[in-house]
Amino acid sequence: MQCGTFQTLTSARRSTKVNHRRAIPSDLQMTVVIRYLTHPQVLIEPLKDVRRWSLSPMGRARVTALAACPGLLSRTRRVISSGETKALETAKPLALSLGVKLEVRPLMHENDRSSTGFLPADEFEEVADMFFAEPSKSVRGWETAEDAQRRIVAEVDACLEGQQDGDVLFVGHGGVGTLLFCALSGIGIDRRFDQGPGGGGCWFQFDLEGRRRLQGWQTMEVLGSASRGRTRQIWDH
Repeated sequence: MQCGTFQTLTSARRSTKVNHRRAIPSDLQMTVVIRYLTHPQVLIEPLKDVRRWSLSPMGRARVTALAACPGLLSRTRRVISSGETKALETAKPLALSLGVKLEVRPLMHENDRSSTGFLPADEFEEVADMFFAEPSKSVRGWETAEDAQRRIVAEVDACLEGQQDGDVLFVGHGGVGTLLFCALSGIGIDRRFDQGPGGGGCWFQFDLEGRRRLQGWQTMEVLGSASRGRTRQIWDH
């Protein structure tokens, strides 16, 4: 996966149904944007539960920079995070900077890999490939991709029920973020549509009413530097 322009996919069928039962005022339909941001780089600590891993100095620095200059996030009125440590360490400084209460949703966690725990990088990539390639099967005891996708879509739908008073930022993980990306794009589960290389800290956005993805993955630095409505795609899968 290299940098470039993401091509919108329209021909594939949806693999997961997304809730469309909302009656939002037309003025808010035109302005409210929902974003999903993944945590950036983490400290690899093999002896610690992966769910308790913290951000690395580089990851913290990226979050600090965005919190200091939130840019596109300036109209965000809700920040909703996974309960995992690395997600919370990403979401808390952003919520504080934006002056909003942080909402924690434990079911937004990354795909459940507790059956294997920490895996060396090469082995992890091999198992992750199988996770996406056979979404209905549990690979080495992992939560299936289909189950994880249903879970993250349901959490997003539950959080977005009713009228929103401004933009919404979800903060989570690369695996379930990719599954959400695929569901909102109307395409089957495929690792080709993950956030790309670089250790995380990427985001995409979608509209509130139709639950349609509006663009591909972008780095979090774009949030702080771009003007609303003038973002560009960076991943070419």
